[in-house]
Amino acid sequence: MSLLIQQEKALIKQLPNKVGALFMKMGTGKTRVALELVNAVPEIRLVVWIGPLRSIKPIDESIPSIKDEIAKWGGFNAPEVIYMGVETLQSSDRQFLQLFNKIRNSLDTFLIVDESIKIKNHDAKRTKRLLEMSKWCEYKLILNGEPITRDLIDLWPQFEFLAPEILNMGLAEFKNTFCKYTTITKNFGGYKNYVKEFITGYENIDYLYSMIGEYVFECDLDLNINQIFETANYQLSDEEQKNYKYLKEKHLDDEKLMAMNNNIFLEMTQKMQHEYSLSEGKFEAVKNWITDESKTIIFCKYIASANECRKQFPKATVLNYKTGSMSLNLQDRPHTIYFDQTFDWGDVIQSQHRNYRTGQSEDCRYLRLIGNVGLENLIFENNKKKLGISEYFKKISREQLQEIL
Repeated sequence: MSLLIQQEKALIKQLPNKVGALFMKMGTGKTRVALELVNAVPEIRLVVWIGPLRSIKPIDESIPSIKDEIAKWGGFNAPEVIYMGVETLQSSDRQFLQLFNKIRNSLDTFLIVDESIKIKNHDAKRTKRLLEMSKWCEYKLILNGEPITRDLIDLWPQFEFLAPEILNMGLAEFKNTFCKYTTITKNFGGYKNYVKEFITGYENIDYLYSMIGEYVFECDLDLNINQIFETANYQLSDEEQKNYKYLKEKHLDDEKLMAMNNNIFLEMTQKMQHEYSLSEGKFEAVKNWITDESKTIIFCKYIASANECRKQFPKATVLNYKTGSMSLNLQDRPHTIYFDQTFDWGDVIQSQHRNYRTGQSEDCRYLRLIGNVGLENLIFENNKKKLGISEYFKKISREQLQEIL
């Protein structure tokens, strides 16, 4: 099958370079472009594809993997191809060392990182390992639809991976050159300080793009189908309301909230949300909305809710936000249900593009379930504003949380 217009443009721009970034919106066909770029280099002997584990080995065997997607277009021409989950790269010393030695002993390796936002944290083990591997590879490519999910600093490790010469500056210099930030120090009882930096704006963006523009191809997704977003309200039982109120009062009265940060806030809200994750009202709402289980994706946050959804809707595809929202091509399932709401706006966007993507011919429908407690409305409103936990947390006080939740 011939390339789409945006794929041809990407190929033309990237062919002259040995390294590049395909910042193409999810569903625009960047996997096909990556394949063509690799096959355009005849001397390549080894292709290494690093991506989300569940895109390589989906839990549900009916879900096509990235390997299936690449095989559909004819596959890589290289004699050897290795796929590894970025989670495996981080957790397994043995598999990392095996792969590292394989790359080091291969003269012609093409290293690809799918969903490169996974290496945005420069201190993470996975990032450090990929940066070390990249030193031994002449050809490198990163793929992502949303290269920035937190702030501009997300870009630094991604381009450091491609080639340190592109930016030619360390992380501290990058931050000082392109970011405006404020440092806030809180003192608790005269014996403990809490210091937090907040990025408040950006500068010199034209200068930044002059450095990276040569290596970046960007494009948006334009389909002649609709995305239809719907909501369904449900009621918690009296017992669930009682337990929710107890947890709310317990956590908001805890002294550790005096030094509240993103992690504490997330832990608190997850415990409260988990309390009603199996509310009967949620299942009733899904049953009233769903028309064809085999065409439906259900996203859950908790093991208990995922297991119960698989039990009650056996033909549906039940996925976790973190492991199921990236890289999968699920265009044969145009209906999506958000069974448990999530604060992470990046995961919401990723999940929508599992079915809203190039090749989709049906309208895509999305159902969000909203319970009758403050936390549910809080998550919903933050998603509408495209805010995540960190952005929201900058604007909220303990007293405001008590009132909202």
